[in-house]
Amino acid sequence: MIVARVFWLTLLAAVGLWAQQAPVPAPQEQEPPEEDTALTGVKEYAFNPLQAEKELKIGLFYAKKSSWKAATMRFREATRWNPSLAEAWLRLGECLERSKDKKGAREAFAKYLELEPEAKNAAEVKKRMGL
Repeated sequence: MIVARVFWLTLLAAVGLWAQQAPVPAPQEQEPPEEDTALTGVKEYAFNPLQAEKELKIGLFYAKKSSWKAATMRFREATRWNPSLAEAWLRLGECLERSKDKKGAREAFAKYLELEPEAKNAAEVKKRMGL
């Protein structure tokens, strides 16, 4: 009987202490740091469409956050891994245009139109190029 009372008192005390602990805060989505250009060394690129798609998705994430420099770097990477990835050229042109690099944007848009001459937005892209 005494053992049962000690057990219940210990259990009751443990529950009381457990209830007093501070709640664990929910993990918050952290903003990824701006990419450092010093860390990007010279790479050798071979055709890798999976890596290109990955870089494109990450670039879209940065573009959504209005981080044009980081998005531009990712879209450039995507075009190096897969030079025939038209969407990467289009997005690169858009980022360069927002970064006030008109010449670079025109070159990226020209490459996009070379790859997708019959694209639905071809007229809009030509207009952005000044053609």
